[in-house]
Amino acid sequence: MHSELQAPTRPPIMLAEDEADALADLALRSMNTSSMGAKLLLEEVDRANSLPASQLPSDVVTMNSRVTFEDEATGETHSVELVYPKDADMEAHKLSVLSPMGAGLIGMKQGGSIDWPTRQGVLRRLKIVEVVQPPRA
Repeated sequence: MHSELQAPTRPPIMLAEDEADALADLALRSMNTSSMGAKLLLEEVDRANSLPASQLPSDVVTMNSRVTFEDEATGETHSVELVYPKDADMEAHKLSVLSPMGAGLIGMKQGGSIDWPTRQGVLRRLKIVEVVQPPRA
């Protein structure tokens, strides 16, 4: 039996309170220019459990963390740093949180999986393999 429409799996996510506010502002400001990424990011911020940054586990994807994830459909793994749009540079593996993929990664916990649309609208299951936090200043 084949199901035409399967509800995507979106596990619980966590965000630092200050990051959640900044990301919501970014998404709202970007609705006209990056509508798909902005809409997806806003949905993720809205459903996230926001915590003080000091209470956020170290294996949760935050801004500027390095994330290694696997595309379960292809088995390919990718490692990116999740950044704000102004710092995005795919050659340097810096992925904008405003991209559809970036919006799907934010707040995910190491070991978790999420069904997420590509830019072409195809659902892919992404599994978070490793999260490395940036050095604290």
